[in-house]
Amino acid sequence: MTTQQESRPAAAAKPVRWAADAVATMREGARLRLDYSAQSLWSVDRMIEAIRREGTPQDAVRNVLRGLGAYAGEVMVRQSGAEWWTTGGDHWVRTPDGRLWDPIDEARRCFTGQGSLRLMCRDATTGASQP
Repeated sequence: MTTQQESRPAAAAKPVRWAADAVATMREGARLRLDYSAQSLWSVDRMIEAIRREGTPQDAVRNVLRGLGAYAGEVMVRQSGAEWWTTGGDHWVRTPDGRLWDPIDEARRCFTGQGSLRLMCRDATTGASQP
């Protein structure tokens, strides 16, 4: 086992938990079933947009956005064989082609109308399968 493989569980622990919490919250609160598929990110983007349209302050949904971003990251991990990386408290997804993605920040960008978790996942998983 390499050092990289050994560090994966530690790097993944928090975002995997945040993603699972988001899945449970969306199921209970919004009656939205998230199944870790790329298609489910359409619903996540729409949910974030709906929260933004309600005029909810970003500080009030910080943990929700973190969870939905972690969910998108976990979709990327499962779809492409990527892995979670962490440094200084920040969490990224590294795809097999070596690119780093920040799904948690992308969720925040989505909340401001400047991002899309669905498109980020598409770009990450499409690029990861190319040589």
